[in-house]
Amino acid sequence: MLLNLLTIQLFCSRLSFISWLQNHLLPCPFKYITGIDCPGCGFQRAVVALLQGDLHKSLSLYPAAIPLMLFFTYGLADKYFKLDTSKNLIKKTFYVITGSIIFISYVVKMYGLYLHHYNASI
Repeated sequence: MLLNLLTIQLFCSRLSFISWLQNHLLPCPFKYITGIDCPGCGFQRAVVALLQGDLHKSLSLYPAAIPLMLFFTYGLADKYFKLDTSKNLIKKTFYVITGSIIFISYVVKMYGLYLHHYNASI
């Protein structure tokens, strides 16, 4: 009985936290000024989707969300436990892979935006 009550309590608190988080996302100043998504637009929504357990939605919103979180987690762990080599080979590899994912997904997003505006003007 107590375990069921605790499970319900955790489930409800998780739902209220996700609801609060969805209502308090930070706005993007670049998008506000230009009307165009920046290379980081979608990260917050992707993290919320991950918290909800929706991996597919998270990857479609921002493909680099999971590699970015792994990169920052590894960076923090390396700071305290000195996991990397003296030349920071693992961090540099993470950096290149994550940066490439961000760049490629942004190029694809901008190409889709270009096609949308090009087809609308015809």
